[in-house]
Amino acid sequence: MKLTFESNLQYQQDAIKSITDLFEGQPLEDSILEFDLKEKQRSFIQGISNNLILSEEQILANLQSIQTNNEIKVSDKLDGMHFSVEMETGTGKTYVYLRSIYELNKLYGFKKFVIVVPSVAIREGVLKNLEITHEHFQTLYDNVPVNFQVYDSSKPSTLRGFTTNNNIEVLVINIDSFAKDENVINKPNDKLNGQKPLEFIQATFPIVIVDEPQNMETEKRRTAIENLKALCTLRYSATHKNQYNLTYNLNPVKAYDLGLVKQIEVDSIIEENAYNDAFISVESITATKTKVTAKVAINSNENNGVRKKTITVKVGDDLYKLSNEREIYVDGYIIEEIDAVNQCISISNGNLLYKGDSQGDLTDEVMKFQIRKTIEEHLKKEKRLNKLGIKVLSLFFIDKVANYRSYDSAGNHVKGKFAEWFEEIYQEYISKPAFKELDKFPFDKTHNGYFSKDKKGNWKDTLDNEKSQNSEDANETYRWIMKEKEILLDINNPLRFIFSHSALREGWDNPNVFQICTLNETKSEIKKRQEIGRGLRLAVDQTGKRTYDQNINRLTIIANESYDDFAKALQKEIEEDCGVAFTGRIKNKQTRTAIKYRKGFEADPKFLEIWGKLKKRTTYRVDYKTDDLITLTAKAIRDLPEIKSPSIRSTKIGITMTDEGIGTNYVGEKVESYGGYAWKIPDVLGYIQSKTELTRSTIEEILSKSGRIVDITINPQLFLDLAIQAIKRTLYDLMIDGIKYQKIGGKEYEMALFEAQDLEVYLNDFSFKVSDSSKTIYEEFVPLDSGVESKFAKDCETSEQIKFYFKLPNWFKIPTPIGNYNPDWALIFEDEQKIYFVAETKDTGTAQVDLLKLSGDEQMKIKCGKAHFEEFEDLEYKVVNKVGQLIH
Repeated sequence: MKLTFESNLQYQQDAIKSITDLFEGQPLEDSILEFDLKEKQRSFIQGISNNLILSEEQILANLQSIQTNNEIKVSDKLDGMHFSVEMETGTGKTYVYLRSIYELNKLYGFKKFVIVVPSVAIREGVLKNLEITHEHFQTLYDNVPVNFQVYDSSKPSTLRGFTTNNNIEVLVINIDSFAKDENVINKPNDKLNGQKPLEFIQATFPIVIVDEPQNMETEKRRTAIENLKALCTLRYSATHKNQYNLTYNLNPVKAYDLGLVKQIEVDSIIEENAYNDAFISVESITATKTKVTAKVAINSNENNGVRKKTITVKVGDDLYKLSNEREIYVDGYIIEEIDAVNQCISISNGNLLYKGDSQGDLTDEVMKFQIRKTIEEHLKKEKRLNKLGIKVLSLFFIDKVANYRSYDSAGNHVKGKFAEWFEEIYQEYISKPAFKELDKFPFDKTHNGYFSKDKKGNWKDTLDNEKSQNSEDANETYRWIMKEKEILLDINNPLRFIFSHSALREGWDNPNVFQICTLNETKSEIKKRQEIGRGLRLAVDQTGKRTYDQNINRLTIIANESYDDFAKALQKEIEEDCGVAFTGRIKNKQTRTAIKYRKGFEADPKFLEIWGKLKKRTTYRVDYKTDDLITLTAKAIRDLPEIKSPSIRSTKIGITMTDEGIGTNYVGEKVESYGGYAWKIPDVLGYIQSKTELTRSTIEEILSKSGRIVDITINPQLFLDLAIQAIKRTLYDLMIDGIKYQKIGGKEYEMALFEAQDLEVYLNDFSFKVSDSSKTIYEEFVPLDSGVESKFAKDCETSEQIKFYFKLPNWFKIPTPIGNYNPDWALIFEDEQKIYFVAETKDTGTAQVDLLKLSGDEQMKIKCGKAHFEEFEDLEYKVVNKVGQLIH
């Protein structure tokens, strides 16, 4: 299959615009310089570099405008030429910065870009994205020539092409390739006639994109990035350590609330009342110059019964005494040795326990049950989603390869306990009548492992550290994972359950991971955001198209800890990482409730009455006068703020040093304007036409009547950008003011769509519990998401005048020029006369709904809703905040 990409997602457009607007006013024709680079022992070579005309003063003004628009704290000064974009994992961060490259080239002509990554896993992910988005971007950007390469220290001469080519050049480089003096890139190289390879990058003044910059905040790594001599540095992450000049913020809360990532649920698997054996779990071993100690968990007699507790022990300690004389430890539980080198402890009963080992608990049973719950959840989703063409994947992270596969003396594969448990449980479930339809593949083909390999090709453990994860063995594994990304999404491929080493988790980037189960013999220490991050991306179907249905996009974490512990840990991480609260947004799987329609509602005369009046589908046409567009748009451009020419500001400060610290004194400043500069004027009509689809003659008349044509000579690009914004705003207003709907022959919203939607929701404070199901289509609950909707539903049920009501399903959509519109309610009102209503409920904080307090898009969609329902007889459309407003 082939993944498809959407080019018009507003939040991604906003993130891209937050970067491109930094350079507003930069002349397109002056963004590239040709230069001669003299190679030692050789003649000059001609290179192409980026060139920034704007002053830091102008960049700061642009930044402040962006921050204001994006509701971000406004910077009072420029924190260097570093700019940060925060985007939650799974929302398309890589797509955004790759597309920003094309936009920066299109708008301003910049051509040289370097993407710095902290690890092999991220490097392989970037490469994969460059490959699979190439055709998409070529279509969007008129096949603009672009070259991308990965820096290879064995082939430094390829950097000459990066410098000399007059195309978009993208270089992907690992931070460890240039952060040390001994790196090949930092030494004179014979293949480059004595030049340092790094000099070929520096000469281009590249725009440097830093992926996951929080992993590159050491002094050495920051210095290395500075040494690239970047025009600017663009930093993209979900978890910034330092938010330099933040331009865009899509934190976990926003992403979650907007439905841009999967819903999260936790299925917690924990022991209860398992205190019968002599439980010992070795958590850590620490050695200092004077002593060696171990942290172990034991069961202890406490005032409120037997409880697990963690204690620090040394050689000679007696667990019987430390457990408050718990009898099970009375014989043979003295700590005899703590070995810091081999990370193990010896007990007087002869047992040897390594870090991570435990005895006397239900560790194996817990993990086996985790596998059981993962398989059960997987098969339930697969049965439902396969019909929609959506492949379901489950991901198991393990810390020891031997638990999944080991090798005998002859090198033959031997199944580990996880593989044996999996096959046993899978065969048990797949043979049940409920899942028999899914039994299409041999059970041993439904699961497999992705692990690093040794020289014999055997799987081996990957250490959970940076050096191991960037090794050549791990490198090959990441390539394998990325290579098989699309293969795994093929519904006809039998592989559904994947086992991988927890240290390789960064490499997993598959949108159809619906279950994640971490099988550790101790409580998982993986950060929760890393754990859920592997499954947050929205699922895709067999055509590669993303689905936004929240009833489909649900990630289940099968955890070896309580739901509360998981939720608290996740909330704490997000508050620490992003400074936001996540309370109430993590769902307990056991509170998920099926929304059932009342049996026989489809034959209810009252339902059929109102459904028959609103079920027709419509299309629309827009009717506006070109003369009106010209007049109004010309006025909008005439009212634009003053177009200012680029300038350079020199600010002088004096440094003061006192006992209180270092301070500054303002001395003076100088501004040098480029107002007299003869800018090259682009094809103004063609450029505006490409953005608005208006005819050249219409555009020419608009500009002529605006009286602002002379401003093009002051700052062409700034004028064009502002003029296009004004034209688009006016055009949409006119289109919707003159919109006309008409029914499409016999096309209707089909009743079968009610049955096709298998709806489950998490009950919240707004969910309405139905008492009188005869008045609605629901059996027990109405799924709602606001207080005004909940109150409206309650009033509908108790009102004697409302004879029937229901929430219009999310597939009931009215087309509009700015996207589909889904109205809220359908109702039958009966007093002295019977009236059929479609109602939109809005809370504007006023007694009556104040439409002017709604967003521009909401206002325009409501106008479209009104125009749509004007075509339906005996049907009234109202915007209200309570039932009583329907007849007033």
